[in-house]
Amino acid sequence: METVDDILLKLNSSKFRSSFHLNKKDIDYINKKGIDTIRNHCADFVRQRLAPAVIPNDGRQTPMRGHPVFVAQHACACCCRGCFEKWYGVPRDVQLSGKQQEKAVELLMAWIEREFSESKPRNVI
Repeated sequence: METVDDILLKLNSSKFRSSFHLNKKDIDYINKKGIDTIRNHCADFVRQRLAPAVIPNDGRQTPMRGHPVFVAQHACACCCRGCFEKWYGVPRDVQLSGKQQEKAVELLMAWIEREFSESKPRNVI
């Protein structure tokens, strides 16, 4: 069973997936709303936009920017059921279980938290 670190490493080896990063607006939004609110948004987006067995606009339901979670969804191949199936082997036409949704949120938040922490200035000795 792959860990979140294993998955993030594999995603980072993809030229497309590794091209996504949080921008200043995303960082400012996280600072303003707080990481707990972002986690709640993430769970809502996964439940509404990724978990259903049938998504009428699948493949186009996740914007490329406008919210830190949207960026994370593309970076982590959780943007549509086609990408989710390709990367994680979960069939498109099956509703995601609560556990699968939790794992997706855990992965997305790990990516966001890494990007967020990398954006903070470091003290130089």
